[in-house]
This record gives sequence, structure tokens and C-alpha cells, in this order.
Amino acid sequence: MIALVDAPVLPGFRVEEAIEMAKSNKKVVLGPGLRQDRDDAVLVCKSGVLRKKTPNTFWVDCYQKRYVPNRSEIVVGIVTQKAGDIFRVDIGGSEPASLSYLAFEGATKKNRPDVNVGDAICARLLIANRDLEPELICVDSHGKKGKLGVLQDGFVFNCSINLVRKILNPKCVFLDLLAKEMAFEMAAGMNGRIWIKGKTVKETIAVGNAILAVEFKSNDELKELCDDIGSYVAGFS
Repeated sequence: MIALVDAPVLPGFRVEEAIEMAKSNKKVVLGPGLRQDRDDAVLVCKSGVLRKKTPNTFWVDCYQKRYVPNRSEIVVGIVTQKAGDIFRVDIGGSEPASLSYLAFEGATKKNRPDVNVGDAICARLLIANRDLEPELICVDSHGKKGKLGVLQDGFVFNCSINLVRKILNPKCVFLDLLAKEMAFEMAAGMNGRIWIKGKTVKETIAVGNAILAVEFKSNDELKELCDDIGSYVAGFS
């Protein structure tokens, strides 16, 4: 069967558009849910909807809770162990990821980062291969931490990966609407974990409940949801 963009697909479908681009010596980027076979055929390996981002990126948009690490993705993890110069971080995959103490901005052997077991970490996947242990870094390509690193205080909760993709979609108005109602900080990991921090515990709980209610709502319903959350929080102030 031939897979069409924006149409439902099943494992085994061939993505002919990507195959033709590869044959014409054009670069093709395959995202989650797709793999290249030995005969250079591009096959679907997950059930879902085939998506394409112009000009050459293909992936399968599917509902899942189990996280499969992908290189360069931002994840939120929990430090579970210190092992010499390496931290073990639970990112929700089949095995914990490793994080070197030198993977932080300005870190040296004498100036080590203040990271403890139980801390929440926002990091980027440097290595994600089914044959290798996942490896994390907390700096960008310029060696700056940006918004990566240890997440202070706040609250971490799990959700579906589909929900994370939805709220991070530029077309989703939820975060802009909620920011007008209250001030909060958020770090969303592509592994289905979200860290939030409000001014008070009540606001933090309200933001978490609002995010979990977003998944199956339209943009029109999101405005009503944010208005209700704003009224709810205002009632406690």
C-alpha cells in the first residue's frame, strides 16, 4: 500500500513521495514512525497519520505514551543516580539516559554543577540509537545553557506525547491564552513530561489541570477553558 500525506497509515505502507525524493538525490529527513529498508524503501512502522513538513521532513503522528528517544529532542527527566562523573536520568524510555557533569555550561572538574538525585532536568538528546545508551546534554551548539538545565521547584507530571505535540504546535493558541490569565513557567519534554511552576501552589495546580484538559479541545473551546481557569484562580486571590 502507498502512504499519502495527511492520511491514516499502517505498518508496512510505503512512502513513495520520500522514495522519489531520495532517488533524485534530494535530502530526506525521516522522523518517528518511519524507517528506511535495505532496498532504500521508506516504510511506515507505526499506526497513525503521515505528516510532512516542507520541504523534506516526514513523520507519523500517532497517539502513544511510551517514549522512544530521538536525537535532538528536548526531554524532561528525573535524576535517579550519581555514578562517578555520570548522572543517570530517567526520561521514560526503555533504559535511563546518561548525563555527564561536563555537559553543563561552564562546568569543569573543579566547578561541578549542583545536581542531586531527585532533581528535574530539562535536556537535549545528543545520542539516541537503539544500540547505544541515550546521552543528554544541557547546552546548545554554542555551549550556552539557554533554557536547559536543572528545573528549580515546580511540579512535574506525565501526559501523552500527543498532548505535548499539540500545545507546542504554533497553531495552538492555548499557551498564549493561559498566559493572559496568569503568570507561569513551563518546560515541555517530547518524552511526555511537563514541568510547571506558578506563583502559588493553587496556580500551579490550575495550570496542570488546564494542560491535561487541552488534548481533545478545539481552539474555540480553549478560550472558554482559559477563562474558566482564570476565574477559578481569581476566586482564591
